[in-house]
Amino acid sequence: MEMQYKREEIQEYFNDFIEEQDEEWIEENKDDLHHHAFNTDYFIIGYYQAEQWIGSASNVFDIIETIREYEDMHFGENNRMDVSCPEKVVNMYAYIVGEEIVQEYLGALEKRKNLKTAILDEAEKRGFNKDHLDKHLEVII
Repeated sequence: MEMQYKREEIQEYFNDFIEEQDEEWIEENKDDLHHHAFNTDYFIIGYYQAEQWIGSASNVFDIIETIREYEDMHFGENNRMDVSCPEKVVNMYAYIVGEEIVQEYLGALEKRKNLKTAILDEAEKRGFNKDHLDKHLEVII
C-alpha cells in the first residue's frame, strides 16, 4: 500500500506531537504511540477544511482506495467505514499513513538506542567514564 499523498503534512503533524512529549513519556508509551498521536485527537477538524485538504476528485479516490485496502487487510471486506464525510476520510487516511510514520520513527529510535549502547560499551572497554560520556551522547544522538 503506497501512501504518499500529503505524507509530509502528516509527518509534520507527528513531529509536532513528538516535540510536545518528553523522552520518558515516549519510552513508556512507545507501544501505543500511534494511538496517542493519531487516534486521540483529529488530524483535520471541519468538513470544509477536510475538503480543502483532499483537493481534487482524483485525490479522494486514491485516498478512499488506500482506506479500502487497509480495511480489507485488517477487518475484512464487510467492515467498511462511511466515506461520505470528508472529515472522517481525511482522519482515517492520516491514521493509516501515521502507522507507517510511527513505525519508521520507532525503528530510528531503536537504532539510536543501539548505537548509543554500542558507543558506551566500547568507551567503557577503553577506560572512559561511561556516565560522563552518556551525558554528552544525549546531545549528539
